[in-house]
Amino acid sequence: MGKLLNEFKEFALKGNVMDMAIGVVIGAAFGKIVSSLVADIIMPLIGLLVGGLDFTQWKWVLSPANEALGKAEVAITYGNFIQVIFDFLIVAWCIFMVVKGLNKMKELKKEEEAPAAPEEPVIPEDIQLLREIRDSLKK
Repeated sequence: MGKLLNEFKEFALKGNVMDMAIGVVIGAAFGKIVSSLVADIIMPLIGLLVGGLDFTQWKWVLSPANEALGKAEVAITYGNFIQVIFDFLIVAWCIFMVVKGLNKMKELKKEEEAPAAPEEPVIPEDIQLLREIRDSLKK
């Protein structure tokens, strides 16, 4: 049993697992921010542009509610599905833009850190002359 726990401890504390866990937590928080952006800012604007329609209220009623029998309405709420698709597309776009920005920053940092091409050493004139004499004597 101790060997299994040691293996689990080694696995759980590896850098990749910890990085992934941190990414999941930050991703969840980022998802909440973007969901709020979509629900509270973007969708009301889209609703205004399409005449005040609220997508989440669109539905196809299969069986209407009957209060006398205590029967609830049965409906396919395709409007909510449309809302979720909009949410996904906007979240995906935001994540794409963040990743693109981070990659650009990494690229700029690499360019700054990259060592400049080594310059050719300046050879003194007398050594250059001696080399020319040596090369002509070899011929």
